[in-house]
Amino acid sequence: MNDPIATIYDLLETVMDPEIPTLSIVDLGIVTGVALNDAGEPHVKLTPTFSGCPALKMLETMVAEKLLESGYHNPRVSTSFEVAWNSNMISEKGREALLKHGLAPPPKHDGYIELDVLSDIACPLCGSRNTTMQTPFGPTLCRSMHYCKNCSNAFEAFKPVT
Repeated sequence: MNDPIATIYDLLETVMDPEIPTLSIVDLGIVTGVALNDAGEPHVKLTPTFSGCPALKMLETMVAEKLLESGYHNPRVSTSFEVAWNSNMISEKGREALLKHGLAPPPKHDGYIELDVLSDIACPLCGSRNTTMQTPFGPTLCRSMHYCKNCSNAFEAFKPVT
């Protein structure tokens, strides 16, 4: 018999981040809780990458719609800060999806990050580490802007977050 929680996680693997459509919300690590009540109604907890993430309500709606489409009744989706998101929560599959989207994945960390780590980012286009950070401020809070001296391309990197 199938695990009903695992089935919901499988469904959520098909819900893509609206800003990075190659990356599922599961692989991004923002799904931090899935439960079913006695009536079989799901409750999904999402933790945003940043507290001011403009996509939060959209993500909640996307998850609820996916559950409704899949036959679940009265899905509840909430944003929770019980579990603090950090960039180590991005799965290996998620890191590959970031690369596929042209974003350098964040380096793994041990809970401590110095600004210098943003200067040692491999280019997602050619793999070179001959890169420079142009600015720690990208188009969204979770990204920084870089330039590759080998392939002469600008690129974005997903920032490490503790």
